[in-house]
Amino acid sequence: MKGAQVQTLNEVIIQQQSAFPYAKGELSRLLTHLGVAAKIVHKKVNKAGLVDILGEAGAINIQGEDQKKLDIFADKTFISSFKSSGIVAGVATEEQDEIVVFTDNLSVNGNYIICMDPLDGSSNIDVNVSIGTIFSIYRRISSPGTPVVTEDFLQEGNKQVAAGYVIYGSSTMLVYTTGLGTTGFTLDPSIGEFCLSNQFMETPKEGSIYSINEGNYIKFPQGVKDYLKYCQVEDKSTNRPYSSRYIGSLVADFHRNLIKGGIFIYPRTSSNPRGKLRLLYECNPIAFLAEQAGGLATNGYGKRILDVKPKELHQRISFFTGSANMVKKAESFMSKYDEKQ
Repeated sequence: MKGAQVQTLNEVIIQQQSAFPYAKGELSRLLTHLGVAAKIVHKKVNKAGLVDILGEAGAINIQGEDQKKLDIFADKTFISSFKSSGIVAGVATEEQDEIVVFTDNLSVNGNYIICMDPLDGSSNIDVNVSIGTIFSIYRRISSPGTPVVTEDFLQEGNKQVAAGYVIYGSSTMLVYTTGLGTTGFTLDPSIGEFCLSNQFMETPKEGSIYSINEGNYIKFPQGVKDYLKYCQVEDKSTNRPYSSRYIGSLVADFHRNLIKGGIFIYPRTSSNPRGKLRLLYECNPIAFLAEQAGGLATNGYGKRILDVKPKELHQRISFFTGSANMVKKAESFMSKYDEKQ
């Protein structure tokens, strides 16, 4: 708003911390540490083409995917930042086979654990397309003073106390929620601060964009194929045909649809019968944000993502998210077939 005072991420976090009396300021400090790490990664991403940070790292992660140099840099940067906070007891990331347990005297008493994808869309790094960081924060369930265990990380998404993402694009934005709505901040390079830019973000109930990798069409369930045909048929009363927009970076595709209205679909396929996206690192945090902005996030078969009980760290799942009416419409096509997940 013209003439309005600029509010930084730290200021907004402090204002909201009264809603979490149990946190005693810890959650605010944790989000501040996350913001600092995001600025470090932003700086590295911004000059990736000028330094030896592009390309493959020569390693393969637990997902069976080639790791990029920036993947590893982002993973180390966020883990280091969380460890130095003294209030995080452990981290699970897409790049690590097992959980990372912090055992120093401060961290072992920490009340929080983090699940994250340090650099989402890393296949786009070398071609200068938007990428991002996705994070999810939970209160641990094991006793403070003892090392965290895997069960601390296998909590339903509805137990998240905060979640969000950072998108490194034409501008760098941090979008997060603590259950009080979805809020966006844009990094102002001139002062080095994330400044409030999108308060109480709401995604339209209807949209005109569908985002899916149509190259996998032949492998999709029939319900998805039918819904795509519905999206492509002209019908002025429902503003169809819809536009197909797919970047291949979950953060970038979701961010666009969050603002403009649309649906993002990554269904199970014949080659990935359980789905492709990770429940803990990608789907739960994005689902939390979607719901807080008035949207929906399901597995396409009527199951709310945030109610799914994780069984393993790197569990994959079918994912439908975005404008509420579009998700419901897609599910109506899925329900016509005897397909369970």
